[in-house]
Amino acid sequence: MIENIPILSFILLAPLVGALLVLLLPKQRSGWLRITALVFSLIPLALCLWLFASYQPGAGGTAFTEHYTWLSIPLNKDASQGIASMLLHFDYHLAVDGISLPMLLLTSIVSSMAAMASVHIRKRWKMYYVLFLLLETGMYGVFLARDLILFFIFFEITLIPMFFLIGIWGYFGREKAANRFLVYNGLGSAAMLLAFLILIATAGFTAAQAAGGYQLDFSGSYDVLLKNLSDPNAYANLDPAKTGDLGLHLSNNLKWGAFVLLLIAFGIKIPIFPFHTWMLRVHKEAPPSIVMIHSGVLLKMGVYGLIRFGAFLLPAQLHSWSTVLAVLGVINILYGAILACVQKEFKLVLAYSSVSHMGIVLLGIASLNEIGLQGAIYQSVSHGLISALLFLIVGSLYERTGTTELDDLGGLAKSVPFLSGILLTAGLASLGLPGLSGFVGEFLSFLGLFGSMKWLTAVGVLGILFAAVYVLRSVLGITFGPIQDRLTEIKDARFVEAVPMIALTALIILLGVYPSILTDLMQHGFTGLLEQFTQRAGG
Repeated sequence: MIENIPILSFILLAPLVGALLVLLLPKQRSGWLRITALVFSLIPLALCLWLFASYQPGAGGTAFTEHYTWLSIPLNKDASQGIASMLLHFDYHLAVDGISLPMLLLTSIVSSMAAMASVHIRKRWKMYYVLFLLLETGMYGVFLARDLILFFIFFEITLIPMFFLIGIWGYFGREKAANRFLVYNGLGSAAMLLAFLILIATAGFTAAQAAGGYQLDFSGSYDVLLKNLSDPNAYANLDPAKTGDLGLHLSNNLKWGAFVLLLIAFGIKIPIFPFHTWMLRVHKEAPPSIVMIHSGVLLKMGVYGLIRFGAFLLPAQLHSWSTVLAVLGVINILYGAILACVQKEFKLVLAYSSVSHMGIVLLGIASLNEIGLQGAIYQSVSHGLISALLFLIVGSLYERTGTTELDDLGGLAKSVPFLSGILLTAGLASLGLPGLSGFVGEFLSFLGLFGSMKWLTAVGVLGILFAAVYVLRSVLGITFGPIQDRLTEIKDARFVEAVPMIALTALIILLGVYPSILTDLMQHGFTGLLEQFTQRAGG
C-alpha cells in the first residue's frame, strides 16, 4: 500500500541522492552528468504524479504524513512555577494537502523541464548540476515541511545554490544580481525567523498535567500552532500563577507583529511592490534554465508561505488587512503591466509581467473566500508553467541569436516556425486567453474579490488590457515583420528543447480546458480557514 511507503521522503531526498552521485562522476563526462541530473529530476516527478493519482481530497491528505522526532532538548525550569518538565522538539514532519500538492506538482514539472533546458549550460557542468539538484531538494522541502523550523531550513537551502547559479552561470551583470538576490532574500528570511520564534515561544506548546506540575513540550509543529491559535480555549487550562513567567500568551500586539513580519518576508519573495527590484535583475541576468525555476517555483514559495502561515495561523490579522493586500495587488498589477509595455528587452518584459501576474494572486488571497483562494493557487500554478515555458523559449532564442532585444529580433516565424508557434501560444496564455490556463486563474481571482471589493476589482482588470498590449507587442514583434539577414539561417528547436516545450504547452492547454483537474485537489483545503473568516465577519 502506498500509505506504508515514505513517498514524501523519497520525493524530498531523490534530488539529494542525485547530487551525491553527480559528485562521484568525472567532471569531463558532461553527458553522464546531464543524464544523472535529469533522471533524478524525473524520479520526483513520477512520485508526485503517483501521489496525485492516489490523493483523496476528502481525507485532507492525512494518509500522506511522515512524522519523526528529530531532536529533543531539555529546557531549564523553575521548580516554583510548578513545571515538571520542559522539552524543545525539532521534528521531521512532512505532509501534503490540497494547498501544497498543486505546488509540489508544479515544482516537479518545472524542475524536470529546467533540467532538460540546462543543455545550454556550457561550463562547470558538475558544480552546476550539484547546485541544481540541491536547489530542488530545498524547494520540495518547503512545500512538504509541516514544522516551522524545518520549513525555515529548507527555505534557506534554496538561497545558497541560487546565489551561485546566478553568480557563476548568469550574464554580464550576474554578480550584482546574485548579491541583490541574497541581500533581499536574506532580510526576508530574518523577518520570517523572528516571526516563527514569536509563534513558537508563545503558542507552539502542548501541555499536560504531570506529577510535580505541568509537562510542557515546545516545537515548531504547524499542527500544534494551528490548533492553539484557532482554539480560544487553548490557554484556559494553564494556571497563570505557574506559567506566567513563561510568556505563554500570544497578545494581539504580538500577533500583529508576527503577521507584519510574515508579510514582509513572503512579500519580498512574491514579490510585492516595492520589494521587487531584486527580482528584475535575476530575471534579466540569470541563465534561462534557472529563471524557469525562479519565476516558475521560487516566487510561489512566497504565495504558499503567506497562505500557509499568514492566513491560516493569523486569519484575524489577514481579515483586517484584506483591503491593504488588495490595494497592494492592484498596484502590482498596474505597475508591472504598464512598465512591461515600454520595455525593449524581452526578459524585462517577462520580469515586469511576473510582477503584474503575482498581483492577481494577491487579489485572490485578499478575497477571503474559497473562489478567490483557489484562484490564487491556480494562478500561481498557471503562471509557473507559462513563465517557465517563456523563459525556456528565451534560452533557445538567445542561443541562436545572441540577443533578446526586441529591436534586434523580428520575422522569426520564417526561420523557426516551431519556436514561434510555441511562443505565440505561451503569449496568449499569459494575456489570459480563454481555453488556456492563464484565463482560469485570473477569472477565479477576480471573481472571488468582486463580491467584496468591486471598485478595486474593476481597476485590477485594467491590467489585463495592458497585458494584451505588452504581450502582443513583444511576441508579434519577434515572430512577424521583416527578418534580419543574419537570422534567416538559424535552426529551429532541437529534440531536447522541443520535448519540454510541448510538455509545458500541453499542460497549459489541459488546465485551460479542464480546470477541475486542479481545483478538485483544493477541495476542503481551505475549510478551516474559511470558517474563521466567517466567524470574523460575523463578529
